[in-house]
Amino acid sequence: MAPGVAADLPNVLIVEDEMMLRMRAVDIVEDAGYMPIEAVNADDALKILESRSDIELLFTDIQMPGSIDGLKLAYAVHERWPLIKIMIVSGQLKLTDADKPADSRFFGKPLDVKTMIAEMQDMMGKGSLAIIPTDIATLITKTSHPESIRKAARLGSSAATAQEFLTAENDSLRLLLEQAGIDAKTLLAQAGIDAKEREAADKLQKLILEELHHRIKNTLATVSAIASQSLRTATSIEHGQHAIEGRLVALGRAHDLLLQARWANASLANTVRGATEPYDSESAGRFSIEGPDIRITSGAVIALAMTLNELCTNTTKFGALSVPAGRIEIGWKIDDGRQRLQLTWTEKDGPSVHAPSRRSFGTRLIGSLGQQLKGEVHLAYDESGFVYVLDVPMASLVAPG
Repeated sequence: MAPGVAADLPNVLIVEDEMMLRMRAVDIVEDAGYMPIEAVNADDALKILESRSDIELLFTDIQMPGSIDGLKLAYAVHERWPLIKIMIVSGQLKLTDADKPADSRFFGKPLDVKTMIAEMQDMMGKGSLAIIPTDIATLITKTSHPESIRKAARLGSSAATAQEFLTAENDSLRLLLEQAGIDAKTLLAQAGIDAKEREAADKLQKLILEELHHRIKNTLATVSAIASQSLRTATSIEHGQHAIEGRLVALGRAHDLLLQARWANASLANTVRGATEPYDSESAGRFSIEGPDIRITSGAVIALAMTLNELCTNTTKFGALSVPAGRIEIGWKIDDGRQRLQLTWTEKDGPSVHAPSRRSFGTRLIGSLGQQLKGEVHLAYDESGFVYVLDVPMASLVAPG
């Protein structure tokens, strides 16, 4: 954005715990012509809203860690700051007009960028929305009966083309889930299991498929974000292709690690080794990795793996690994008193480095990990080599209990 213009742009508060998806949301807001302000969960968002009065639109995901989810945040904002417009996104596609605050809009992941930009500009340009006609809104305010509210919402939805999107399913995704489903009733009946056990199995199957659905939608959204942002700053088609391939491979390695850990807490040491191993050609020992092993959450695993991939990619092009004698030292320590972890990436015996002239997607991603984990990131472009320092609270890395 041009210098001096940012202060005059309307502010949009983005609330998204997934680093890659939050960065993509930032691009959408900027492309729509507005100023993004970032929060990683609802608690952070409320602190921002309570400290400033210039937020005009809330852009929030539903599923996120913290004391409340994104939908409850939307209701809280609608009640406390009724002039703030609200956009809600989710990978589950389950919201109806009756489920969300009045005058808010809902979108499913992966996001249709052109639609999102158009809808955002429409909301900001026309002020408060009137999705439900006035007579329907009056009916809703006069009754507290849930079924009446649902009927009123259905009456008001027929004229809105956006509403068709709320109930639309991704045909390819639905087919994938149908193929993945196992006819539990038939199999269990053949095994002679009684009706009560079959009912329990049906419920478990439904739960598993819903979770699979959610994870696939989030993964598709992440892949979409990686592709669009890689191409956004690519200097050529070939450069963009290599960037996308590298980032998708890094994402795949992170998911492999989480699968081994049953999608729970994974090893920090294994995360670091898994991310750097492809760049240590023939186990040449150019990486020195040292630090106490701890179990970190799935969100931290993916964010750290993607960040280390960017650091590795950059050093092979411009840093220590671009010359035969160069090496990388990665170490971390825990300050028990402050309950913080500090991880340092130090490049040795490489060429002199300089700060990049433009803020690429990779540079943004490296700097975003600190915000993702409620910590700080420091980058130093020294003559002796590039240094990256991550300082984060242990509570952001390790799951409670």
